Amino acid sequence: MRRIPLVSGMGAALFAAVLLVLWQLLADRQFISPVFFPTPSRTLAELYRQIAEGTIWAPLAATALRMFYGWVLASLLGVAIGAAIGSSRTARDYLEPLLEFMRPLPASAIIPAAILFLGLSNAMSISVIAFGAIWPVLLASVHGFASVEPQLLEVCGALRLNRVQFIAKIAAPNSLPDILAGARVSLAISFILAVVTEMQASQPGLGHNILLAQRSFRSPELYAGVVTLGLMGFVVNHILLKAEERLLRWRAPGDA
Repeated sequence: MRRIPLVSGMGAALFAAVLLVLWQLLADRQFISPVFFPTPSRTLAELYRQIAEGTIWAPLAATALRMFYGWVLASLLGVAIGAAIGSSRTARDYLEPLLEFMRPLPASAIIPAAILFLGLSNAMSISVIAFGAIWPVLLASVHGFASVEPQLLEVCGALRLNRVQFIAKIAAPNSLPDILAGARVSLAISFILAVVTEMQASQPGLGHNILLAQRSFRSPELYAGVVTLGLMGFVVNHILLKAEERLLRWRAPGDA
């Protein structure tokens, strides 16, 4: 069984190597102008230069913190509001139409309004990120708290648990898988919106650097920024996956 992840990892690495070779061949043949399509070697050389000179760390930290603050705010509000709605049939009946109306709204569409109220500030970026990222966590929380088994509700009544005890001992553990799944989707949305707000509102970060590189036709710098974003997203998602596995270890068969 342990060989399966190893084989899968080797397959993924081989596929990535094939893509890099294909990228190098297409760039060498100059099917697209090198001004717009640099080779992987030029891109990686630019990335190495930024790391060696330390110019990458400040925008990387700015994007990461913006994403993190927006995601944490969205997660906390999503769980709190979702728990309140999911635990009450009346609240679901009244509020679900409103949630379904607001959920499809693209977060990028509210950036102009957010700029009007909050200016070109970190508060604006974090607010937009939180608005876009709250929905997966909120809807997952509503589903998790509303889907408690009837037998558990009967046990709760027999034990005379109050509302706080019911949420802490029964509803919250029952909802945890849904909440964590929603949090992973929310994290990806937070990452995307952090870059979008940096580009649209000229906030310092990787997104702003990529936009400036594109406007100046510095294609190696542009692609180095894109590679950095990809690596950052991969690492953050892997960390959250490991945290989810640890928190949900009790669900795995055979675990004590």
